[in-house]
Formats: sequence, C-alpha cells, structure tokens
Amino acid sequence: MPEKVDHLYEYLADEEDARVCTEISESACHVVPGNFFLILIAQFFTKLGDALTSTKVVLPWLMNSVGAPVFLSGLLVPVRESGSLIPQLVVGGVIRRFAIRKPFFVTGCILQGTSVAGMGWAALVLSGITAGLVIIGLLIVFSLARGICSVASKDVLGKTIPKQRRGRLTGYSASAAGLISIGVGVVLMLDINLQQSSYLLLFAGTGCWLLAALHYALIKEYAGATEGGGNALQQGVNRLKLLKTDIPFRRFVLVRCLLMSSGLSAPYFIMLAQTLGKDSSLLNLGIFIAIGGFASFISGGMWGKLADRSSRKVLLLTAAMTAILCLAGGLTSYLQPTGSLWILMLLFLLISVTHQGVRLGRKTYLVDLAKGNKRTDYVAVSNSLIGIMLLFVGAMGAVMAHFSLALAFIVFALTSGLALLIGRYLPEA
Repeated sequence: MPEKVDHLYEYLADEEDARVCTEISESACHVVPGNFFLILIAQFFTKLGDALTSTKVVLPWLMNSVGAPVFLSGLLVPVRESGSLIPQLVVGGVIRRFAIRKPFFVTGCILQGTSVAGMGWAALVLSGITAGLVIIGLLIVFSLARGICSVASKDVLGKTIPKQRRGRLTGYSASAAGLISIGVGVVLMLDINLQQSSYLLLFAGTGCWLLAALHYALIKEYAGATEGGGNALQQGVNRLKLLKTDIPFRRFVLVRCLLMSSGLSAPYFIMLAQTLGKDSSLLNLGIFIAIGGFASFISGGMWGKLADRSSRKVLLLTAAMTAILCLAGGLTSYLQPTGSLWILMLLFLLISVTHQGVRLGRKTYLVDLAKGNKRTDYVAVSNSLIGIMLLFVGAMGAVMAHFSLALAFIVFALTSGLALLIGRYLPEA
C-alpha cells in the first residue's frame, strides 16, 4: 500500500524526482506522500463544505426561505470573511506556543461542522428575524473557527509539503470539490421543492468538516519552532512592525487588499442576474452552485501548477482578469443588452475561475515567501488586516451597489488594475 501511495504521489507531482524536499525537515521528507494525500483529502472536504454552505449563494437562499430580513442577508459575506480573518493576529500568537499545530485545524473543523448543523436546525424550527439572528450568530462562531484553521493549515502545509508541491495540492483538492459541486448543483436544478430542501445542504456540509477533521488528525507532523509564543495580544501588536520592516511582505499585503475585488464582486453578478432575469426559469440555487463547482473543477489544477511555477505571475494575471471582468459587469449593468442573463452567467463563471486563481496564488506566494516560524506571523498579520479592510470595503461596495451596480463594478475594476501595477514590484517567492 505505501508503494502505491508513493507511485501515485510521483504521478501527481508530475516530475521524475518527485521526492524533492525543499524547505522541510529530513524527518518530514520520508512521509511526504502520505501527508500529501491526507492534506489533499482534508482540503477536498473543507472546500466541498464551503461550496455546500456558500455565503454568496446558499445561505442567502436559506435566509430568504425562512423569511429573514434582507439586511441580515447582506451581512453574510462580510461576517464570514472578516470574522475569520481579524482575530488571526492574536490566534497566531497562541498557535506559536505549540510545536505541533494540526490539533488546531482539527478543532476548527469540528467547530465549523457544529455551527453549520446549528444553522440547519435554525432553518428547520425557526423563522423570520429570529432564524436570521441565530444563523448570523452561528456564522460568527463558524468564522472564528475558520480563522484558526487558516493559520494552522498554512503552517502545517509549510512543514510537511515541499516547495513547488504546495500549489498543485491545493489545486487538485479544489478541482475535486468543484466536480462534486457540479453534481450537487445539477440535482438542485431538478428539485421542484428547492427552497424547502436547501437546509439539507448544511447537514451535508457538517459531514464534510467532520471528515476533514478525521483525515487531518492522521497527518504525521513533526515538532516545529515555538519562539515568540508569549502574550498573544502583545505579540500580535509587535508583529504589525513587519509591515514597516519587511518590504516584500508589505507589498504583498497591499496587493492582496486590492485583489479583494475578485471575491467581493461575485455576489453582485448574481444580484444583477436576479434583477435582469427575475422572471426567468433559468434562475435558481442549483445553477449557480453548478457554475461555481465547474469553475473550481476546470481551474483548480491549472492554477495550482501555475502557482508552483510562479505564484507572483498568477497574482498579476488574476488582477488583470478581475479588472476586465468587472468592467464587463459594469457595462452589462449599464447597457443591459439582449441576452444579459446569459452574459452574466458567463461572467460569473469567469470571475469564479479568476477568484480561484487569486486564492491559490496568494496562499502559495505567502507560504513560499515566509521561512520557518515567520510563516505564522505572515499569515496572522495579513489575514487580520484583510479582515478589517473587508468590513470597510464590503460596506462601501454595498452602499455603492445600492445606488448603482455599475458604479460598484467600476470601482472593483480600478482596484484590480492598481493591484496589477503594484504587483509588478513583488519579488519572485
């Protein structure tokens, strides 16, 4: 069995000398194939869980089905993203005290699964603003647990998987989860009782996170550095000095802030589609889940391999693509040409592909840029700052979209263009 795992790893690694052990310990080198597949499976289940409980598609549908106020639905994306990012400055300090960090990921997955199950329960037995508030409250818990997983997973990835293998690992898991999401979307497209059955997706998501926790617990992780594990809050504040002293890291954070437009713009494509095609039978939850799954399936492996070659170039390419797509969204919103609904579905597919590239590019770049225990600092500082910016930019985007969706798209296009210009000065990782 171990030989089969080794052969499959060599095939997926796509090189003759697959047992390359760049920037990991000698002990970790001997168990790379097994860890590769355990992380791959765990990432697959977390990504599938994210797709089944998406705050861009699934949860808004769920909130509408229980009669929750619209303003609560508008909080879903900012709460999920910022809630998982802002606390990481402190979370990183806590995690650094421990030489073995996979238990944090396992605990985070269990908490996420429990929170999602609670949302499904709320959708079954509650209604109106009560159901909406309970779902938002559980989403906060979910987001905090997601933040713990984010910090721990990048550190474990850097300790167990060699450089130039990390991007394709994430890409393969994204493609596999995307393929399953396509099937889920197709089934939902055929479901005549869609709104009443959408809560079942949350219970399926619970199972995904529990399975992810089970597989991650089996990873063979060797002890790492624990320096800097003092007072978490004080250490977190001290780490902000990295933005002053570490120029490549500062530029990366700035580029990542500007590239938030790839994720923030996606719901506006759906909102515009709902506005222009509200009487069309094409519109339902399943079709957008299927489109998102198809985007992950066709692009995950591609972006992963490109990120292993040059994650910097992936960031530049996706910045240019986001700018072009947001401009196209703005023009579609303003002109509303014939066939707008089909155009918007295509744009949603392309922005989903692009956002997959942004996520893979920035994760791979950050893991490769950092060395040793510094990786945890980079992740904590960048994610906490991005969380704060998400609240601000997300609120500004919502205000602009209230008056004009075209204006919101244009602003997102401009920020992506600026990310492209600044990204040219990033060093190769």
